[in-house]
Amino acid sequence: MSLLVKASREGQTIARVTPATAGWRYVGFAAYRLGAEEVVHVYETNRESCIVVMAGAVDIEANGQRYSNLGSRDSVFEDAAPTALYVPPGVKATVRAKRDAEVGVASAPAQGTLPIRLIGPAQMKRSTRGKGANTRYVCDILPQTEAAESLLVVEVRTPSGHSSSYPPHKHDADRLPQESALEETYYHRLNPSQGFAFQRVYTDARDLDETMAVEDHDVVMVPRGYHPVVVPYGYDSYYLNVMAGPTREWHFHNDPAHEWIIERDAK
Repeated sequence: MSLLVKASREGQTIARVTPATAGWRYVGFAAYRLGAEEVVHVYETNRESCIVVMAGAVDIEANGQRYSNLGSRDSVFEDAAPTALYVPPGVKATVRAKRDAEVGVASAPAQGTLPIRLIGPAQMKRSTRGKGANTRYVCDILPQTEAAESLLVVEVRTPSGHSSSYPPHKHDADRLPQESALEETYYHRLNPSQGFAFQRVYTDARDLDETMAVEDHDVVMVPRGYHPVVVPYGYDSYYLNVMAGPTREWHFHNDPAHEWIIERDAK
């Protein structure tokens, strides 16, 4: 089975990954395109969800509450954080677009110990990672420092001609605190939209080694292994990451063959 999930160019559902379709245990993700007044329903009986308003504006009704005019930008490529809503299992959420909108829904197993809550742009930490042509811009939507049972959600903008998720790193071994075991999805966007990026997913033993040309709205599944991204000149990259595993901590291990890059940049 390929790790690349091609986007649908028509219809409301752009792409969807479930534990059953991915052949894993934890991460679920779906992306939707909504016109004004179009609706999508989010409901998980035993999984928590994080609804990310990537672009446009929506109203969300959930658990008897109404969250109005959620959304802080017109494009994922704007220099601004998104808006998100954390939804515990057993809660039905109705997302209605106020205007054209793009929405991502991340999910992972949960017991329902936490309440529904709004996560505004001001609550999200934004940072710059890497140096030179390895520079990219990170926004922590639902990091391990914020309450959730399983989910970790982050978005990254990578400029034209840069690499990202680089040097190659992995998080597929349960050996805390050195490394945590986390499944992951990458939801890719390219600007201009006819562009493409490259993502490789590989292990030390090369028993998994797949290199993909990723187009706008495609999803890459990372069950294990290293997973760098390279963006060709002339096109900017955005991706929304969803991670989950047995322990809600993000600890990664760099490919030893490329560790020298970190050591050089630290000087």
